[in-house]
Amino acid sequence: MEVHKIAIISDTHEMLRPEVLEILKTCEAIFHGGDLSSQQILDTLKEIAPVFVVRGNNDKMWAKNIEKELEMTLYGVRIYMVHDKQHRKKNFNGIDLFIYGHSHKYEEKTIDGVLYLNPGSCGPRRFRLPVTMAILEIEEESGNWQVKKIDLTEKNRDGESLIGVKEGKLKATVEIIIREMRAGRKIEQIAKKLHIDSAFVEQICRIYVTHPGVDAQGIVDKMEVSALFERKNA
Repeated sequence: MEVHKIAIISDTHEMLRPEVLEILKTCEAIFHGGDLSSQQILDTLKEIAPVFVVRGNNDKMWAKNIEKELEMTLYGVRIYMVHDKQHRKKNFNGIDLFIYGHSHKYEEKTIDGVLYLNPGSCGPRRFRLPVTMAILEIEEESGNWQVKKIDLTEKNRDGESLIGVKEGKLKATVEIIIREMRAGRKIEQIAKKLHIDSAFVEQICRIYVTHPGVDAQGIVDKMEVSALFERKNA
C-alpha cells in the first residue's frame, strides 16, 4: 500500500539543519507553519518539494505575498494552517488537521475530532526546548492517516549544544554576549562573531535588558528556571 509522507515544520528562523534537510528529502510535500524569516529558506525548501506555507510574525516585508492562513485538502485530509493558534478561524467544520507554530513547543491533541498539531521548532533552539518536527503519513487506498513526531534534540554530535554553544561554556558565552552588547554590537553581529544562532543571542540580550543588574550567572539561572517551567507545563 502506497503511503504519502508530508513534512510538517515551523519556526526555522533562517536555519535549516542538515538532519532536517535529509528528512525533508524523503517527503513529497512540506508544510511550514511560519517564521521562516528569510526568502532564502523558502527557496531552499522549494528546491526539495512543493511548499505550503503561512506567514509568521517574524516574516516581514519579503513575505508580504504569503498568506497568513491556508486551507486545503491533500490526499483526502482537510488541512488548515495559521502561525499563531490564537489567530485561528472560529469554524473548524470539515477540518481534519490544524497546523500552527509560534511557541516552538511540540503539541499534539484532538479536540472535537480535529487534530491540533504544533510541530515545534527545528530551527534555533529556544533555551532547552526540544528541536522537533513531524511527518504526516497518509495511506493511498484507505485514506487513513497519522502524525509521527520527530525529536532531533539528541542527534547532535561533538559535545556542541543545539544553540551552537559548547557544553560547559554557557556562562562564559553569556559573559561575552553581554560585553559585546555593551559595546554596541547588534544581535546578528554578535551571533556571527561567536558562530552561534541569533535567536539565542536575542534571548540573552532580552533578559539582560529586562532585568537591570543581572549578571551572566543570573541569566544562566533564569534560563534554567525557564527550562524547568517549560518541561513542567509541556
